[in-house]
Amino acid sequence: MAMHAPDAVAAPPLATAPAVPLSLADRLLMLRDRLYASRAFHRFASTYAPWRWITRVRSRQVFDLVGGFVYTQVITTCFAVDLFRLLDGGPQDEATIARHTGLGDEGTRRLLRAAASLRLVSTRSRGRWGLGPLGGPLVHDRALARMVAHNQHFYRDLADPSAILRKARGETELSRFWSYGAAERPHEIDPLTAAEFSGIMADTIPPLAEDVLDHYDMGRHRVLMDVGGGEGLFLAAAARRHPTLRVQLFDLPAVVARAQARFEREGLADRAQVHGGDFHRDALPTGADVITLVRVLLDHGDDRAQALVRAAKAALPPGGALLVAEPFAGQRNTGPLADAYFGLYLWAMGQGRARTEAEHRGMLEAAGFTRIRRLPTRTPLWTDLLVAYNDD
Repeated sequence: MAMHAPDAVAAPPLATAPAVPLSLADRLLMLRDRLYASRAFHRFASTYAPWRWITRVRSRQVFDLVGGFVYTQVITTCFAVDLFRLLDGGPQDEATIARHTGLGDEGTRRLLRAAASLRLVSTRSRGRWGLGPLGGPLVHDRALARMVAHNQHFYRDLADPSAILRKARGETELSRFWSYGAAERPHEIDPLTAAEFSGIMADTIPPLAEDVLDHYDMGRHRVLMDVGGGEGLFLAAAARRHPTLRVQLFDLPAVVARAQARFEREGLADRAQVHGGDFHRDALPTGADVITLVRVLLDHGDDRAQALVRAAKAALPPGGALLVAEPFAGQRNTGPLADAYFGLYLWAMGQGRARTEAEHRGMLEAAGFTRIRRLPTRTPLWTDLLVAYNDD
């Protein structure tokens, strides 16, 4: 069956670049590219035993890129019909699964086979189906379930990704969802809006908080302030782990109201203080000897991110520490997450970008921080971690 590129992604006329001398490495890479593009080379490699496995792996990787969106929609459907929770109770036959999902016999069969190919489910005895090695961990993963549901906003924006990339950042579904970040009067955001955007953060913070707190000892500090900390999930985790630690939250007024309620429910109100404000306009409160920016800088452009780092420096006492926790771009151990996923997600959102470790260090140094070091984390997919000190 012949395949043709759709009109929406038709290639524009080739632009000519000024002649630039090529290095030896450039020439070798061009030779490699020509080989990879050669049908004759592919035919030879697929029949030459020592190279056959490489050819197969590369072909699979290419087709996985092409089929990636379909794979994502398979897992989205599994969540939508509550398949994982059903199978968590034990293996089920197809008729039972079909009644549960409401997809009909053939639709259910197609979904199960697609999910099995992705190792989300697997076959059991007597024609039944159970959870697969990748489906099992998803049953109680609220963070991933929330992200799968939320990503539907993103996918609708990606219906024509080239249009988003060509134009200046305009209105998209994601930009409307996260509109509080660009609001002219963020102090006036209503509680219902705050609940919507705080909810997704609240479900995705716990695994990140556990990782950060396992690798940086907050017990050495007296007061921790989390800037842009939403409903206070990170602060609550730190306060539970360190009974003498006092915590402060700085975020928008409608958001900190929800955090205050959380601190009261968890019996932390006597050690927690909330400050409502806008860190783009207001000075940060003083009094904390450690400040955290947890998945905050990547949501903002360079100027605003740099200004926030400078504000943190101004709020810290001599010897105080700043922790930056977010996924970094350009990391081999996280694959394409920061550069591909967050790169396009933040562009569609209308602000922010993932930065490399070197770019983060540059911002910290420009603000006057010293003794900057990277700390290992258990799951860089969730977060990397830099700590820097105010030695003035």
